[in-house]
Order: sequence, then C-alpha cells, then structure tokens
Amino acid sequence: MHQTLKQTFGYSEFRFGQVEIIEQVLAGRDSFVLMPTGGGKSMCYQLPALLLPGLTVVVSPLMSLMKDQVDGLQAMGIAADFVNSSLTRDQVLDVFRRLRDGQIKLLYVAPERLLQEQFLQRLGDVGVSLFAIDEAHCVSQWGHDFRPDYIALSRLKQQFPQVPLLALTATADPATQQDIRQQLGLYQPFISISSFDRPNIRYTVLEKFRPLEQLVTLLKSQENQSGIVYCSSRKKVDELAEQLKGKGFAVGAYHAGLSNEQRALVQDQFKRDQLQLIVATVAFGMGVNKPNIRFVVHFDLPRTIEAYYQETGRAGRDGVAAEAIMLFDPADTARTRKWIETDENQSRIEVTLQRFNAMAAFAEAQTCRRQVLLNYFGEASQQACGNCDICLDPPQRFDGTELAQKALSCVWRVGQSFGMHHVIDVLRGSQGQKITELGHDKLSTYGIGKDKSHDYWLSVLRQLIHYGLLQQDITRHSVLQLLPAARPVLKGETSLQLAIPRLNAPTSPKAGKVQQKQDYDRILFSKLRALRKQIAERSDVAPFVVFSDASLIEMAQQMPTSRSDFLAISGVGQTKLTRYGDEFLDLISEYLDQ
Repeated sequence: MHQTLKQTFGYSEFRFGQVEIIEQVLAGRDSFVLMPTGGGKSMCYQLPALLLPGLTVVVSPLMSLMKDQVDGLQAMGIAADFVNSSLTRDQVLDVFRRLRDGQIKLLYVAPERLLQEQFLQRLGDVGVSLFAIDEAHCVSQWGHDFRPDYIALSRLKQQFPQVPLLALTATADPATQQDIRQQLGLYQPFISISSFDRPNIRYTVLEKFRPLEQLVTLLKSQENQSGIVYCSSRKKVDELAEQLKGKGFAVGAYHAGLSNEQRALVQDQFKRDQLQLIVATVAFGMGVNKPNIRFVVHFDLPRTIEAYYQETGRAGRDGVAAEAIMLFDPADTARTRKWIETDENQSRIEVTLQRFNAMAAFAEAQTCRRQVLLNYFGEASQQACGNCDICLDPPQRFDGTELAQKALSCVWRVGQSFGMHHVIDVLRGSQGQKITELGHDKLSTYGIGKDKSHDYWLSVLRQLIHYGLLQQDITRHSVLQLLPAARPVLKGETSLQLAIPRLNAPTSPKAGKVQQKQDYDRILFSKLRALRKQIAERSDVAPFVVFSDASLIEMAQQMPTSRSDFLAISGVGQTKLTRYGDEFLDLISEYLDQ
C-alpha cells in the first residue's frame, strides 16, 4: 500500500482514515465513507484498484468529473478510462475491447449506463473486484441532490453479491447516511466518518447592501485567483456575468439553460485557467474537480447547509488557504420560505423548510460558523475555530446559563415532541388555542421567558443547536430534542456563554484576501505556475493534472535541484518525475543561479 502510494501517486503518507478504509476494501468488505471534499476520498478506491485482481468500477454522476479523474490518473500512468455519451460508438467499442483484454483497471461510468442489461453482462464477463459509488448522497431521498438513477444501484448487490461495494460522500447528515446504507443494501459495512472540518477555509457572512460593489471589491482583493460566484437564478447569473465582464474580469456564465457545448467550453476554460471566474447556479456543483479554487462567493442565500457545504468545499481542495464568502440579506429568508411552500407535496415542504431554516440560522448565527456546520452534520464541537468572521469579529457575550436552562427545561417539559416556535410560545406564556388544549399552560416552564421577545428566544435556541445541546429531528417534523451535552448545563455543572442576539442586521466585517499560511518564494511560484500552464497546454490537459498548487508551493519552499529531492515533493510519483521532472528542475536551478 505505502509503496504504491509513493511510487504511483507521489505521497509519502496516507491521510486520516485512508489506511483503515483501504484495508477493509482490500479485505472484500462493504464500506461507507464520509469524508470532506479535499480529504482524499478518491484514494480510497483508486489505490485498491491497482492492488485488486479485477476491474474497479466507479459510479460517477457527471461526464466532466469522469474526464478530470481519468486525465489525472492517466497522467500518473494508471490504466483508467470512462464510458459516457461524450464518446463515439467506435470509442466505446475500443474501451470494451481493452476491458476484455484486461488493459483497464479503473472504469468510470454513470449510473444509467452501468445499469443497462448488456453493460452489466459485459462486466460479469470481465470480472469486477470493486464497485465504488461516488457522490453517494444522490441515492438518498433525504440528500440535497437526490437522483432517481442512483436508486436503482441497489441492483448491484443482487447481481454481484460477492463484489464489495464502497459508498463515498462528502455531504450527508445522520439521516442521509443511514438512508444511503439502506438504499444500497450494504452488508454489515465498515463505516468511516471523518471530520467535516475544512480548517483551510475561512467562512465569512457579509450583510448584503450594495452587492455588485461588494463583489467587485472582493474580486480585486483576490489578485486574479480562481473563484466561483453562486447565484440563485439563471437570469441573475447572466446579468452578473455581463456586469463583471464590463468591469474587465475574465468570467464565464454556467447554468442549466445553456447548451451542453457552452457549458463544456466554460468549464474547460476555467479548468485551464483561461477564465478567472465562473458565475453559476447550483448546476455547477459536483463536476468541479479543480483543486486551486481560492474563493467561493454566495451572492444569494443557498437553500440547504448541505448545498452550501458542498459548494464552499470547491475552494481549497489542495489544502491551501481559501475563502468562503456569503452576501446575506435577511429579507431573502421570508421570500424563500414562501416559494418553498408553493410545493404541492406537504411532507416534502416540511423537509425542505427544515433544511432551509438551518441554512438561514447559519447565516444569522452569533456563534462560530464552523461550529454551526460541524454540529449540523452531527460532529459536536464546542471549540471556536479562529478562522471565521464571528471568531475574527466576535459579538458581545454574556452568561447565558440561566436562559439555556429555561429553554432546555422547556424542551424537556413538552416531551421533546415540539418544534422551536411551540417551545418559544410556552416560554413566553402564549394563550394560543394549541397551548391550552395540550395543557402546556400548566407546565412549570410556562411564561418563564415572557420578558424576552420571540426573536430573542429564537436566537437563543439556534445557539443551543449550534453548540450541540439541542438537535432538530428532520424525520419527525423538526421537533427539538436534547443531546447529551445539555445535561451538565441543565444540572448547573457547567456555565454557558451565549452571544447577545443581534436583532438588527450586523455591520459587515472586513473580508481580506486569503492569508497564506505557507512561507514560500512567490516569484519562483509564479514561474512554476507559468511552466505548468505551458506543459498543460502542450499535453492538452488542465494545469492541475500536471501538479497541484500545493505541490508548486512545496517546490517554491524546498527548491529541489536533484531528481531524488524532486521525488520527495508531495504529489510527485515516478511517472510524473519521468514526464515533467527535468523541466521543473531546470527552471528551479536557473532561478537559483540568477
């Protein structure tokens, strides 16, 4: 395993969790892997594919994603290919011939193609060692990007009962995780849930007041780095892209209303660093396999935390410092809720509203943004991150222990069976019909919080959720439930600092450019980037396929002058040393001689 990791992929050590996952996959066990974007999910099936005797089939939802992965693998000398509708009939037949001859170790395919009877038959003849289901949250009804084609993947277990199945996702709350395992029919799976934390990303929410001016200021601070701006509608994407072009930015628009050819061209230009910026709807999501995106801006409030997390996760996949900036207008929340409620499916409305309310609470949060994200995904954290706008520009705080006890006690008294607004009504002594019918006006917590406004209590309850003391059960109409961390607060064994609710819109903290933690030679880095672009154009691949920014930064730090030193750089394996080593070494030696 370690030898293959270094010689083929160019890494000296595995990342957190990879060794255990790979060992289980090689042992033939079904596995469920939840790992953040940039955490190294693909290594969990790419490396085993080289060590297993037969074929590894990777189910991937988007053509562009397949191509990027295959380009990267082929650049490392790995026998990988894909089958999708972008290929001609002759090209598909050529892939089938090489499959039959055992010349392909990794095959990428979309679910609808994979499940064609003839295709499954071919795979049965070839011999499959592993099925890897990437973006597995697409299989779940609770997932934010549910796709009906994924549901039918449960057939794989029936048709290939002896072949292990590896499900991978970066974005799934506990309900979605359980649903994925159930839908795919995983048998006693090994479960690996890594931290959702992306410490290199700085999260910032700015009050939206003059959005175009704010955006232009942000873009100018980024010094021509790659970035994505997400908008809520196609119309807004087109308008904003034109406005930015008029201000001299190299920008492309991307949404589902454009032709396949237009979208493919924009994505290709962005990957090749010919465009600095993409303005896009959520249609520009999973297909982005570009590790050197330095910032993501949400021009509008996203619909779910899952979508926000996945979209911000496009930034800094190489581990280098990155920015996630959201422009937030509190008035957007009411408009979006109204739009959600136009759905005819009542149960779907409830789930969608719950997810959106969590997103709105994130935008309005008075607690560390990273804590809110981590606790939402079931990763309890009471530690502030020091790398978000709330940590860098903290709100005023007070001893909120007594208020927390009142709120937590009220949740307990109503049997952990009601949502936020009902609990607030009880706390504030509401005389509404529902309260009296249920006898909740007789509870000891009835009216004990009448000195605070509804919005004040809303902020307190949201903070208790963000701190991991309460949770909302999405499968039970968003009822509030106590979590283990609530017990010591209720018993008075620990105190709790809360933020004074900002009931008026907060002032905008200053969003600076990305602060690089790494100390490296910027001039040499710039020259290395130029050489990388030149080689990429010659080889007709995206620059990051040659080397990532993280590898170039390490070269600009270590300044290797021998082949053995160059091989020690992270991301340099034997194939890349042979293909590109001399040109990079010559440039570094020339630079040092100046």
